[in-house]
Amino acid sequence: MFDPQGPTLRELTVQALSSVERGYDLLAPKFDRTPFRTPEKVLDAVVDTLRPLGPFESGLDVCCGTGAGMGVLARLCERRITGVDFSAGMLAAARSAHPGVPGGPAVHWVRADALRLPFVPAFDLAVSFGAFGHFLPEQRPALFARVHAALRPGGRFAFPVGAPPRIGSALYWTLWGFDAAMRVRNALWRPPFVMYYRTFRLPEVRRELAGAGFAVETLPLEDLGRRPDGSPRARLVVARRE
Repeated sequence: MFDPQGPTLRELTVQALSSVERGYDLLAPKFDRTPFRTPEKVLDAVVDTLRPLGPFESGLDVCCGTGAGMGVLARLCERRITGVDFSAGMLAAARSAHPGVPGGPAVHWVRADALRLPFVPAFDLAVSFGAFGHFLPEQRPALFARVHAALRPGGRFAFPVGAPPRIGSALYWTLWGFDAAMRVRNALWRPPFVMYYRTFRLPEVRRELAGAGFAVETLPLEDLGRRPDGSPRARLVVARRE
């Protein structure tokens, strides 16, 4: 549908009618051939913005999927990096794509629910890319608390957020329509597939991070440019465990 080697419309339909875990197990072999994978220019911009905040010894990719964030951590962390996801299929694809390199950080993979991360405070940096739509707003405080618990004092949790689309723009209505369709699907079909684009609002997220014990700042991702009004097209949320 998106790429000759990507998933077909039928395969995407089967995925959308599955649970989140089963859907990503099915999509995993072709996920990197879809627009859902975080673009390299975003990953590069995050690396450039985080590097001055280092050095970092150990890193955690929360909801790692096929491992795009592990590539970010491999460029920033010196000793070890860990990817965690609850989809066995996504972890298998990630292992294949990111086996580690001689002289680079040790690479580890853990299958676990992000709401129940099984880690003691061991990480200097945690990142996440494109996963927050899979958590309902009422679940986010628990998610942020688990990430907080996995970080050492002074450790940082970082993730990019795009500028909100202009009200009435094509992107605005696309996201609104997708969320509406997803709510109808979940009202009529079981198991639910949680994926909402319009529930992750930065003011609310900042309050929830602060409630979990983080000091929060946002940094412009300058490599991604600015909008006509001068505001950045994307920012990096950096939450520091105090």
